[in-house]
Amino acid sequence: MAKTLDDFPITRHWAPRNPDRLQLYSFPTPNGVKVSIALEELGVPYDAHTVPLSQTTTPAFLSLNPNNKIPAIIDPDGPGGEPFGLWESGAILIYLAEKHGGLLPSDPARRLETIQWLMFQMGGVGPMFGQYGFFGVFAGKDIEDPRPRERYVNEARRLLGVLEQRLEDGRDWIMGAEYTIADIAIFPWVRGAKLFYKAEEPFEMASRPHVMAWLARCIARPASERGLVQPPRE
Repeated sequence: MAKTLDDFPITRHWAPRNPDRLQLYSFPTPNGVKVSIALEELGVPYDAHTVPLSQTTTPAFLSLNPNNKIPAIIDPDGPGGEPFGLWESGAILIYLAEKHGGLLPSDPARRLETIQWLMFQMGGVGPMFGQYGFFGVFAGKDIEDPRPRERYVNEARRLLGVLEQRLEDGRDWIMGAEYTIADIAIFPWVRGAKLFYKAEEPFEMASRPHVMAWLARCIARPASERGLVQPPRE
């Protein structure tokens, strides 16, 4: 028997409003908004379900993502025409780009280069910026040992330097003239560090003018304006 959305226990807690649309389970964090922005860029209809971070360890959410992190999706028209669940924001970005034919170059070498920069975010920008958020802003700020904060500040500066070098030769986007999932993966983290971590000074963002100009271009895109507030905070 073919699968349906009813076969996913999460749909009994966060019920689909439009069962024929992609179901997004997320929260507007830097990782979460990557997927909503990509969906907006690609013009894919979707239902956005707000999953507060306190609910990612509930049985309902764990039934879709055992790693208890947002975002996660169910595509009712997945491979083979059956509903398909997927988690990890980078994997979701690649899946959406490949399925819908956008945000990822068709040339094999440029495609791999784009994925390289996506992994730069997944393995570097996200973890380093996120750890600074913990040790510099949230619970870890009360730890007296300064070394964790220093480590993550220094790594954040280094990573922004790598991005600055990439953009300083006149590129509008990470892949040049083509806006891709690499931009979508990275810019919410730079934006989040600036707005939510108040890290503009610690990360020496003023010394990265090409990164700041690129960030402004990313934020100004209509799809970004829509995707950055999806799903809405409750």
